[in-house]
Amino acid sequence: MRGRVLPPARLLAVVAPVSLVGVGAYLAATASFLNDPGPATQVAGVGVFLIASTLAERFPVPVDGADANGVSLGFVFAVAALVLFGWAPATFVYASAPTIVALVRRNPAIRTLFNAGVFGLTGALAGWVLTWLDGSERTAAALLQVSVTAAILFSVNLLLVTAAIAASGSELGYAKLVGSNTRSLALPFTLMASTALMLVVLWQRTPYLIAALVGPLAAISLYQRSTHRALNAMRLALTDPLTGLGNHRHFQERLQRELAHAEESGGLVSLCLLDIDDFKQVNDRHGHPAGDRVLSQVSSRLRQGGEAFRLGGDEFALLLPQADGDAALVVAKAIVKRIGEWNIGQVGAITVSAGVATFPLDGRERDSLIRLADGALYFAKEHGKNQVRLASGGPEDLAADLKHGSDREARFRAAAALARAVDRRDAFTGSHSERVAAVAAAIAEQLRLPQDEVDRIRLAASLHDLGKLAIPEELLQKPAELTTAEWLVVRRHPQIGHRMLESLGVGPVADWVLHHHERWDGSGYPDGLAREDIPLGSRIILVASAFDAMMFGRLYRRPLTRDEAFAEIERCSGTQFDPNVVRAFFAAVGIGEAVGAY
Repeated sequence: MRGRVLPPARLLAVVAPVSLVGVGAYLAATASFLNDPGPATQVAGVGVFLIASTLAERFPVPVDGADANGVSLGFVFAVAALVLFGWAPATFVYASAPTIVALVRRNPAIRTLFNAGVFGLTGALAGWVLTWLDGSERTAAALLQVSVTAAILFSVNLLLVTAAIAASGSELGYAKLVGSNTRSLALPFTLMASTALMLVVLWQRTPYLIAALVGPLAAISLYQRSTHRALNAMRLALTDPLTGLGNHRHFQERLQRELAHAEESGGLVSLCLLDIDDFKQVNDRHGHPAGDRVLSQVSSRLRQGGEAFRLGGDEFALLLPQADGDAALVVAKAIVKRIGEWNIGQVGAITVSAGVATFPLDGRERDSLIRLADGALYFAKEHGKNQVRLASGGPEDLAADLKHGSDREARFRAAAALARAVDRRDAFTGSHSERVAAVAAAIAEQLRLPQDEVDRIRLAASLHDLGKLAIPEELLQKPAELTTAEWLVVRRHPQIGHRMLESLGVGPVADWVLHHHERWDGSGYPDGLAREDIPLGSRIILVASAFDAMMFGRLYRRPLTRDEAFAEIERCSGTQFDPNVVRAFFAAVGIGEAVGAY
């Protein structure tokens, strides 16, 4: 017989004291209220508030940014009850309603106890603070009482519940979780506090007047539910339910939007259409459930290449804004190769074919671009499958140039084409990749590395941000600092770039790109490597890239002068940067060739 699995120690350290103290406060409040319930009007009010709170807990209002259960309007009745009836009756109402609903739903005991403890503790604290405030029925006094009570209930609840979430193993830290939850919940709880003030004022005038709030509260709840359902329906209407990718309708809208943007800005958009080879045989031999698994897993690999969509059946599309045909060819070939090397259990190996067309070089209208990409896809299938074809025909094969390193100039032409595609998407870096490649090569030469090693470092430096081709453009061009969630998306670009390059077989270049954000003191990402565990090529790229970022800045951060940038590089030597690489950097700067663009 297996024993019960205990919660993690960190979670128990939060839940146990809150539950013990809070449930004790709740029981004390309940005993106090039952011992001295007060006049009949108060007893009736407590009963009405308890019923209303229970219904509010049972049918929470959905709010974007809140958890899946939504936000309970019980907050309104808790605040009003504390102001009107005092801590004991109000805490009884505040903690009993969610506890009743939790017991009916058969929620886990630890969660039920913790929530009861939070509500009991919060109600007791707010009740104690209220004893120090003006208790008259003047409107100004009521406004102060409601404001203070609402602030205590909201903040203490937020801090305690967030502590439990953080202790449960959330990837975000406690402070970031508090900030995120505050931003998403402050407005709805402020609106509920204003409703609680109305409830208090009406009750103080004539208790029967609170019936006037039933209609507005019901209307708010129904409207919010309707809006939430409409938003969910809109999301579902644009999403393929099997793969989670955008569907055909979403693809058409996004392509039209990207084409309009490219038309206005004079930019590029590449469209890649993909089709699973011989997919009908998978369904015929292994059944439709196996076919669905193949579709789901193919879609997960497409996400690594760009913004992906499922158009229907075994057809997919990939949008690559600001990528020319050469850059799109490399991305598409990497996907085809990655999928071709993948084995799916009893289904075995599968392959895909792809066709690429680029605006405005191949076509200027949405339908013509789709038709050209589809024609290239058909050509790929007719000529052996498991390959990529360009609508324009006959362009330089960048993937082959990168993979076969005997032609030094071809490798650099291919890398330069990819680097230009990345830099065009990040509007505030200009020729960032080209400049970083020049500085990195100069550093490598100062370290007296062999010429072939210098060439590989130049190549890796020009491709260090390749993974940004798969990052949404609105994040790369955001004119303000990124949020925590947005930063988590952007910091995936080394892994994405590594996967793209690894499949092309370009030796250590892929590993250098993967680790170019690792820091000398081990505080970098993605693997937290330190000192000599970080590949030398990555350490060189980090210094070169950081210097360029300092010199060119962002919309939300001014560029530094040369002297300021040099001072910052020196300051971070031994923490962020390898001291030997920093010395080589300053030696390269002294020669002057590597920093001519600055």
